[in-house]
Amino acid sequence: MDAAIEVSGLRKSFGDHLVLGGIDLSVPEGSVFALLGPNGAGKTTLVRILATLSAADAGEARVAGRDVVREPMAVRSVIGVTGQFSATDIYLSAEENLLLMADLWHLTKQQGRQRSAELLKLFDLADTGRKPVFTFSGGMQRRLDLAMTLIGSPRVIFLDEPTTGLDPRGRRLMWELIRGLVRDQAVTIFLTTQYLDEADQLAGLVAVLDGGQLVAQGTPAELKRRIPGGHALLTFTSAAALDRAAAQFGDQASRNETDLTLQVPADDSGRSVRDVLSRIDTDSVAHVTLHTPDLDDVFLALTGQAGKDQ
Repeated sequence: MDAAIEVSGLRKSFGDHLVLGGIDLSVPEGSVFALLGPNGAGKTTLVRILATLSAADAGEARVAGRDVVREPMAVRSVIGVTGQFSATDIYLSAEENLLLMADLWHLTKQQGRQRSAELLKLFDLADTGRKPVFTFSGGMQRRLDLAMTLIGSPRVIFLDEPTTGLDPRGRRLMWELIRGLVRDQAVTIFLTTQYLDEADQLAGLVAVLDGGQLVAQGTPAELKRRIPGGHALLTFTSAAALDRAAAQFGDQASRNETDLTLQVPADDSGRSVRDVLSRIDTDSVAHVTLHTPDLDDVFLALTGQAGKDQ
């Protein structure tokens, strides 16, 4: 697949503080790419450089084939940026906000009205399109933000923590909208988020930024496999059955006498599970649960910081 975003050796400092220390990454067209990192890691700085809002000290970056330094206007013509905080005028209606954005994109009045109507329908705002935005819920405002980003039909969209402050239902609705944009309109989404389950749900590729460096890149599954800690938790029908099974694994396993459980190292592969079960009397097992590392475990292992709700 062609790359929608290509970054090579990107560096940025503010005084003596190194924010980006030689970043290399490639984002395929028509995909969702998630950039994770603790607060202050440089995520927003990288987005600002790619969106031509800030200049790097060194390195190269191309968005949709355009160089962000030599062709900034060409880059701006093919991108959309949705920041963490709402950019709407709350005293205008949703339709008026969209028409204002259409004017900024130099669409004709007919084109603007047509595009606004399409987006209001797409984002489930048609029934409230003529109401002032200050009457909207947080989720509705975030949907309108994203709709405004799409007025210019961008090929690449930068979403900076798009679901911050939304309730679970609002987050899931935003996830569905993002999936639909990639699936139906073939846009590329560059997502920054503090919610690791969000990256796990949406992104085909994930990168972790820490201390100015990309400390890991890959699919969510690839990153999870790098982190130890997967195990099978076996619950037994009796203390005697637990004793017999524990003897088969020795120091490999840890036991809980009260719950009659035995925790044995294992991953989610069929071979690993079969190996565990072949060493015990399965008739004495009440049930088995598998735990594999998630992106929270990856984030914590790579950055030393908890990843949820920062």
